[in-house]
Amino acid sequence: MTQVTYDDFAKLDLRIAKIMQVEKIPGKSRIVKGVIDLGAEKREVIIGGAEYYPPEELVGRKVIVIANLEPRKIAGIESNAMLLAADLNDKPYWLTVNEDVPVGTKIK
Repeated sequence: MTQVTYDDFAKLDLRIAKIMQVEKIPGKSRIVKGVIDLGAEKREVIIGGAEYYPPEELVGRKVIVIANLEPRKIAGIESNAMLLAADLNDKPYWLTVNEDVPVGTKIK
């Protein structure tokens, strides 16, 4: 395992976000397009694991995201954050919070 410095970790802007919308992408079965609420703004993102989670099961979830990840085009759509997940046998298990933490809250 490669170690990172605290300074490297501190560069990540980890935040609580709420998945507001999810829609299928024509011709894609493993990813969907989503809109997340970060409190001060909403962003489009690509969400993996579509073969395991129908869109309606994702809407309303509060998830943990990397908010300052460089945007990346996937399936012609610009993804402007990354949802964090544990990965078990290629199935993502989205990192969430159990308490009522406001969207946009920074994770330290």
